[in-house]
Amino acid sequence: MNAFRTLDDAGPLQGKRVLLRVDLNVPMEGGRVTDATRIERIVPTIREIADKGGRVVLLAHFGRPKGKPVASESLKPVVGTLSEHLGRPVAFAEDCVGPASADAVAALKDGDVLLLENTRFHAGEEKNDRAFTEQLAANGDLYINEAFSAAHRAHASTEGLAHLLPAYAGRLMQAELDALTKGLEAPTRPVIALVGGAKVSSKIDLLQNLVAKVDMLVIGGGMANTFLHAQGKSVGKSLCEKDLADTALRIVEAAKAAKCRIILPVDAVSAAEFKANAAHETVPVDAVPESGMILDAGPASVAEINAAIDEAATLVWNGPLGAFELTPFDAATVAAARHAAERTKAGKLVSVAGGGDTVAALNHAGVGETFSYVSTAGGAFLEWLEGKELPGVEALRAKG
Repeated sequence: MNAFRTLDDAGPLQGKRVLLRVDLNVPMEGGRVTDATRIERIVPTIREIADKGGRVVLLAHFGRPKGKPVASESLKPVVGTLSEHLGRPVAFAEDCVGPASADAVAALKDGDVLLLENTRFHAGEEKNDRAFTEQLAANGDLYINEAFSAAHRAHASTEGLAHLLPAYAGRLMQAELDALTKGLEAPTRPVIALVGGAKVSSKIDLLQNLVAKVDMLVIGGGMANTFLHAQGKSVGKSLCEKDLADTALRIVEAAKAAKCRIILPVDAVSAAEFKANAAHETVPVDAVPESGMILDAGPASVAEINAAIDEAATLVWNGPLGAFELTPFDAATVAAARHAAERTKAGKLVSVAGGGDTVAALNHAGVGETFSYVSTAGGAFLEWLEGKELPGVEALRAKG
């Protein structure tokens, strides 16, 4: 973690106005927060700053208002839930810049917490406009980024501020960067990556980056069908991007050159219809019926995956192995996830996971809390896996 400036490097916070960029883009229904996970994760950093006498000024976006105030995308309804989880009052300002924010910030006392209105109500946010960034900076003495999930965006509140104020990573950002470093940047080997999901087309960059960095690569879900098809196997009516067969073969060749072992399903759970509890059978991958759809990896495939996990010291997981939303086609994902969790619990595996469906799949398997680290950042986690620089992270690197 020496490469990044963190809260530990920020010095005394007493009396300082701390601009804290957080992720409050939470699910809402009828003006109420329906999932407070992202709020729960930022509470420790807010408390730490407030307890040290800092004046916490929260910056966040909500939805896609496209640079104009939209009543339905105000952050005001989040205040109650945030205050409840924080265990202290949270003030609210009707704008993130201008007199409304300046007056609200000026009224703060040491240890107070203030949430400013949606940064995306101004076009300058997504444009990373210098003048708008300076207006944001006027409300703070230092800047802390706690929103890894928005770190792949070079916006005013995620990247621009880091160039105008002393900038640091918050505790959640620090934990995320630490986990990612252990996952791929400086991992304990052997490293196994498990990549699932529906389509190869959305994960070409990811696969190409991983074969050069990991020792074993498990390919599952619908995307495995494209690889099986490329190897001349019939996949029946399964989801399959047949036009990407050459791409799949190039990834296989790149893996061979990098001495990365690719693990594909050897058996499959096939059904004639895509629905829960549909009639199904387990067949070798070269015997999928013409009318069948591969909806999950079979038990022999799971055994091979689990054996590979046993060989590994580090696991990076993104995406399910089958149609985990439908029983019984969740079996492979659940079995592999629970096996990885057992190895993690025993201290034999560092397990890092992230990306939309991944969090849901691991929680479905009951192991979300057991993995070493589960990232709630979708796009940012994927772009990091693809080997791309994240502007909001790069801006926090220690100079020199």
